[in-house]
Amino acid sequence: MTRPPRILLGVTSDVSLTLMRGFPEFLRDRGWEVHVVSTPGPMLDVMSRGAGLFTHAVPMERQPSPLKDLRALLAWFRLLRQVRPNVISVGTPKAGLLGGAAGLLAGVPNRIYLLRGLRLETAHGFQRWILTKLERLSLMMATEVLSVSPSLQQRVISLGLVAPEKIKVLGHGSSNGVDLAGFTAENFSKKHLADLATQIGLLKNIPVVGFVGRLTLDKGLADLAEARSILEKHKVDHQILIVGEVDEGQQQDILSRLSSAGRPVIKTGYVPDPRAYYHLMDLLCLPTHREGFPNVVLEAGASGLATVTTDATGAVDSVIHSQTGLVAVAGDPKSLATQLEQLLLHPELRSDMGRAARAHVVSSFDRTLVWDRLADYYSALAVRTSPPSQVRRAK
Repeated sequence: MTRPPRILLGVTSDVSLTLMRGFPEFLRDRGWEVHVVSTPGPMLDVMSRGAGLFTHAVPMERQPSPLKDLRALLAWFRLLRQVRPNVISVGTPKAGLLGGAAGLLAGVPNRIYLLRGLRLETAHGFQRWILTKLERLSLMMATEVLSVSPSLQQRVISLGLVAPEKIKVLGHGSSNGVDLAGFTAENFSKKHLADLATQIGLLKNIPVVGFVGRLTLDKGLADLAEARSILEKHKVDHQILIVGEVDEGQQQDILSRLSSAGRPVIKTGYVPDPRAYYHLMDLLCLPTHREGFPNVVLEAGASGLATVTTDATGAVDSVIHSQTGLVAVAGDPKSLATQLEQLLLHPELRSDMGRAARAHVVSSFDRTLVWDRLADYYSALAVRTSPPSQVRRAK
């Protein structure tokens, strides 16, 4: 008797389950038996209540911790021997390393490393050396590597970490696409948006530059602070809206540095559903130093917003320069200020780019398109490596 194909999806922190939001259910509806692994946490608990999904809590440390990592590796191995999946797909560094190693030991035929970014790009010295070694191990233990963007694919190849024939990008990239319907302006009444703007302290008739995400130095917020000083000297008025919170272990003075020039920063803290906030912005700014593929740029585009980002790995793939937004030089506050100034002073230009950004996201990053590509890829792997009498093909 044939059984449905089994897939195990893994990330390190349960917070990272947002990176695959909706996809486990999509695979389930396509005929897969779906298992999901992360550290214990509320988001894993929520997913465990989904009908037809199997969740597994494996404690993992984001930072290197030899003893705890060994315990986690054993837990992964026992789990894989129990589940016996046809495919494992693991992303984020620690889950990629431990899941890949356990999958190799347990004889899982298809071990996919979903490469979402390279922490080593902004590391230095001994830390960079360690991260490079660990990344190389994760890539080596995978049977195939999926990169979420073309520039990330080229970067990891150029660093000599993986053979070109082992890594690929599906479609235009992105790991989860974007829910187009959820970001349209029609979902939010003018009164609701006006009340929200008043509640958080936004001023009327002053352009709003938005940032969405965790506040880390890797996101280039120090560059944005310097760019604001330049904009102030040029008398380019604007407001900054920060939707997110300072990441654990980061310098806590990021927000004060951003507020040192120009108007005070409006900050919301962590927001579980940021969709309405995009419609309070006039443009998005992501001055990042490294990415895999920035979902916030897709969300902004789906909301009809132009984005100013950088030519950093991953980010450069998210904007078509001078069409859906503008691309600054990563780590260069002057370049960032120049691009911000162009859109802040020309509302018609940013509106045109916002419409183009929406069209680009619709044509290339609709969530169902991205999910279809991933599901077809996993299905082909499962069929290729399993006898027809054992596994039936997913839809």
